[in-house]
Amino acid sequence: MSHDSVRDRLIVALDVDSVAAARVLVDQLGDAVSFYKIGMELAYGGGFDLARDLKSAGKRVFIDLKLHDIGATVERATRQIAKMGMDFLTIHAFPQTMTAARAGAGDSLKLLAVTVMTSYDDADLKEAGYACSVAELVARRARQAQTAGIDGLILSPHELSAIRTLVGPDMLLVTPGVRPAGADVGDQKRIMTPSQAIAASADHIVVGRPITRAADPRAAAEAIVAEIASVAH
Repeated sequence: MSHDSVRDRLIVALDVDSVAAARVLVDQLGDAVSFYKIGMELAYGGGFDLARDLKSAGKRVFIDLKLHDIGATVERATRQIAKMGMDFLTIHAFPQTMTAARAGAGDSLKLLAVTVMTSYDDADLKEAGYACSVAELVARRARQAQTAGIDGLILSPHELSAIRTLVGPDMLLVTPGVRPAGADVGDQKRIMTPSQAIAASADHIVVGRPITRAADPRAAAEAIVAEIASVAH
């Protein structure tokens, strides 16, 4: 695996409240980071212009909107993101939503289905009315995503090994529940370190605050890339 492709496996979440703050971070990170995630907060604050600028600068961009609506709306919204030239887009892993997004995505936009949010555990699912465990629901939605032709899944690192066995080697597995050893876990309930997640077969890891709120964001990113490189193969 080349140095560039190792670096590409780290996706930095620009979970900040303004485009100006995001641009400062991107400048600080420089060539240490090649792939960025823009989520709801930043997208709704002007982040799509930033997304286009990042693409123009040769970066890869992951739009994390977790689309879920009636089929026609999801299809049209997905088509708009595809027209922008973005790389990844998240949708919720409901069969109708996935089928609609697949119809709108075209050939270049990769769709990632959110199985179960990494801030949820079995008790949260029970409270929401689900009569199954996190692991059972993740597996069901993974199979449905594969049937729908979805490119990859968003899932907790603790589901990685089991789901890789279930879906095989070709589906992208992307995990946001990653914190370097000793970092604040925040609102995540099911986490691993970067090296653990990569060893468990994650294709990409998403890291936000441990990089974006570090005293030296570039050094924090480089340390995670080095950790990925130590176990990637």
